[in-house]
Amino acid sequence: GAGVARDAAGRGLKTLLVEKNDLASATSSASTKLIHGGLRYLEHYAFRLVRHALEEREVLWAAAPHIIWPMRFVLPYRAGLRPAWMLRAGLFLYDHIGGRKRLPPTRTLRLDRDPAGLALRDVSRLGFEYSDCWVQDARLVVLNVRDAADRGADVRVRTAFLGAEREGDLWRIRLDGGQVRARAIVNAAGPWVGETIRHVAGADAQAKVRLVQGSHIVVRKLYDHRRCYFFQNPDGRIFFVIPYEEDFTLIGTTDQDYSGGLDKVRASEAEIGYLIAAANSYFRKTLARPDVVWSYSGVRPLYDDGASAAKDATRDYVLTLDGERPALVNVFGGKITTYRRLAEDVLTKLGSALPQAARNAGWTARASLPGGDFPIDGAEALAADLAREYPFLDARQSRRYVRHYGTLTRQLLGNARRRADLGRELGGDLTEAEVAYLMDREFARTAEDVVWRRTKSGLRMGADDIAALDQWMAARSKTKAAATA
Repeated sequence: GAGVARDAAGRGLKTLLVEKNDLASATSSASTKLIHGGLRYLEHYAFRLVRHALEEREVLWAAAPHIIWPMRFVLPYRAGLRPAWMLRAGLFLYDHIGGRKRLPPTRTLRLDRDPAGLALRDVSRLGFEYSDCWVQDARLVVLNVRDAADRGADVRVRTAFLGAEREGDLWRIRLDGGQVRARAIVNAAGPWVGETIRHVAGADAQAKVRLVQGSHIVVRKLYDHRRCYFFQNPDGRIFFVIPYEEDFTLIGTTDQDYSGGLDKVRASEAEIGYLIAAANSYFRKTLARPDVVWSYSGVRPLYDDGASAAKDATRDYVLTLDGERPALVNVFGGKITTYRRLAEDVLTKLGSALPQAARNAGWTARASLPGGDFPIDGAEALAADLAREYPFLDARQSRRYVRHYGTLTRQLLGNARRRADLGRELGGDLTEAEVAYLMDREFARTAEDVVWRRTKSGLRMGADDIAALDQWMAARSKTKAAATA
């Protein structure tokens, strides 16, 4: 949805984006945070999906090198599971079908000699190392929306879509803040796509969506190097183990059908136990339930292709067009990696209803996201520049600012000459200046928006710190509203 709004606004279309909660408050902030082709999808012959996703890796990396960066993944061979020749053949395809240019290719490892093997049990001496990219997923959403707004889009967070009826060539759309009219609706409501269809009078699209839950756990750092692991489980599933926020390790994901409420999805104790057991089967260090410092869970709105197992359901997207004037496009499925191409395909679908949608097509493949206007290998240089310009920042703080805000860090820090110029410390390395920036420029309204989506400062904050931040933000909002009344 954020990608569609950005692309539409950049083509000169009058665009309204509504989100009933905070941006990225559901599935989009609950991913494994990878920009990847999906190596395991090759098993299901999903060559088109993998090729398109691999082609997008370097496009997105170039557009947002502050929040997207390359990582190397270690895939150990494990006897009795997928044979070594199959893994190597899959990685050969992975290297060559997606137009890889800058990312390094696959190489074979001897895990009994390579540092990546030191943290592992003696599961195998043979392994492979390949490339994919990491993304701060919630920030990707927010930056797309920020760019859409900068290009003229009307963005309304905490505004629910209540329904729509056709009136001639227009939709009359009911929101919880009033009514608007539009020539087209894009239903990119994720897990709520079916519910949204049911609120559109006369819509005849079928809600062919399969809800699949994926959960992750975060533990204290399991190892010291910067590489990730891609592991196989005896049940045929795979899971990732990834360095996270400098001091932690991210483990996930699960795959199981979901039928519960969508507003507060949580990792079940069974899923947490599954991930702990899976990690323990590979790592020398044994994890237990108290080692989990945070868990999160999301529901993927996959297109229902009739696959028998959740792990086998397609991750590709399907778009349906219901009518032309006015038009309704429904988005089923999709991966975060292919969101930009999905947005282009949505606007192509809208061509008959909005002829001007064809104007400036493809512009997002060449444009940086806010803060990403620097070379893809320039994050360290930018952090060093910031440390010189703002001597009160230590190396860790400079890296964090670059990895969140890129070149916009200077806008956040302004004319500060010492740390105290950024205002009071609010916990988790947050200052009043940073939180004010997130409220004014990135649509944050509550402490949860700040500490779990705009940043991950919640990993280093207690409940009292977060409650105090909520109070500070509420007081600031009240003061600001009074000043503009």
